[in-house]
Amino acid sequence: MQRKIFKTGNSLVVSLPKELLEPLGISDGTDVSVELNRKKTEIVIRPMRSPLAAEVDEAFAQQVSDFIEEYRPALEALAKK
Repeated sequence: MQRKIFKTGNSLVVSLPKELLEPLGISDGTDVSVELNRKKTEIVIRPMRSPLAAEVDEAFAQQVSDFIEEYRPALEALAKK
């Protein structure tokens, strides 16, 4: 897949298509690791995984996410108290 590098401010940027990012769990705001493999002349981008996230069952993490989404207004109200 060919992409074009363009300038934004003082940085050079390459856009990454959604179909490449979704299977990796990468979305807007995700922390990633960017490394240079000099031998292969490659840039490697990986999602950052916290140690805790690696130990949490994926189904449980989804349940927690669903719970937070469903009860967000109540949780935010509790946080203000």
